[in-house]
Amino acid sequence: MDARLQRRVQRYGWDKAVSHYERFWRHQLEPAQRRLLEMADLEPGERVLDVACGTGLVSFPAAAAVGPEGHLVGTDLSDQMVRAAQEDAAARGMDHAVFQRMDAEELTLLNDEFDAALSALGFMYYPDPLKAAQEMWRVLRPGGRAVAAVWGSRDRCGWAEIFPIVDSRVRSEVCPLFFQLGTGEGMEITLEGAGFTGIVTDRISTILRYDSWEDACGAAFAGGPVALAYSRFDDDTRDEAHREYLDSIEPYRQGERYEIPGEFVIVRGHKQ
Repeated sequence: MDARLQRRVQRYGWDKAVSHYERFWRHQLEPAQRRLLEMADLEPGERVLDVACGTGLVSFPAAAAVGPEGHLVGTDLSDQMVRAAQEDAAARGMDHAVFQRMDAEELTLLNDEFDAALSALGFMYYPDPLKAAQEMWRVLRPGGRAVAAVWGSRDRCGWAEIFPIVDSRVRSEVCPLFFQLGTGEGMEITLEGAGFTGIVTDRISTILRYDSWEDACGAAFAGGPVALAYSRFDDDTRDEAHREYLDSIEPYRQGERYEIPGEFVIVRGHKQ
């Protein structure tokens, strides 16, 4: 697909999702984010970059880990995500955490500037993941490390039918290769291709828990990557899409609740 179109879909799609994102995904993404931060092993005083930072769910614990003597820069393609993170940083009094709108494939940052570069569940959305990994490598100091998390294999993510359900109603162009990096050694190969060495991988299973069908649909449609396409649905189309999605996750229903399986892949590499 056209890379420029994909960037527009990502930028404005996440602008649409921002008001729903933390409500539906904060707890569900926590296992991947926690493991990513463990593998980053941040220390006080370090300079950290968080690419595709969203509302700052990884940025703020990273900023806390490096302390006020350190520095964190969060970047995201979505203006609204960046604005939400900026407002949260101000409310927390975290002057050493700053946020900027920036394309992951064209970081307007200096070479050799950071000790660690993070990306929690962002790589699936980049038109050119290798270029984004090369940019992370470029801005890291020698000896620095990059840690990235992506969703795992499609057959281990019970919510995966959301993409064909939406695409059958409106061409979304969200992420045509969404599960590719989490399948096999896709993410490892991407970091190696960018120049990283000493690659370490952790693959973890998780359960996405939702208390109701409304929450399950809210996460899948309004709070995630298909939010822009979903915003174009009329009421009848939304109802129809909801029913089809709920049918796809019916095996994971427990009474009124849903417990949907998922998988995360977390990969770390070093810049020599």
